[in-house]
Amino acid sequence: MSAANGARGEASLELAGETLRLRPSFAALVAAEQELGPLFELVERAAAGKLSLSDMTGLFWHCLADAPEGLTRERLGEAIVEAGLAKLSPVLGGIIRQILGGR
Repeated sequence: MSAANGARGEASLELAGETLRLRPSFAALVAAEQELGPLFELVERAAAGKLSLSDMTGLFWHCLADAPEGLTRERLGEAIVEAGLAKLSPVLGGIIRQILGGR
């Protein structure tokens, strides 16, 4: 897997012994929005501390670039729980900044 490119809004995430690259591309965000609802509402829920684990997993899932073979959404969710929200908050914040401000 190639390293995350911050200039493209990408972020690296260490989960379950894997380095995952998240890229909030237009296509990824459209897919996330179709599943999770309007992105501004998602941002508002996050700001209010009401973003669900399901929302976070869905957003990360749609933003995954070059996912490791065999990674399932369920396993991603389990890895998110194992890692804890404190570790994931900076990555989530980066994606939210991309949603709000673009590149």
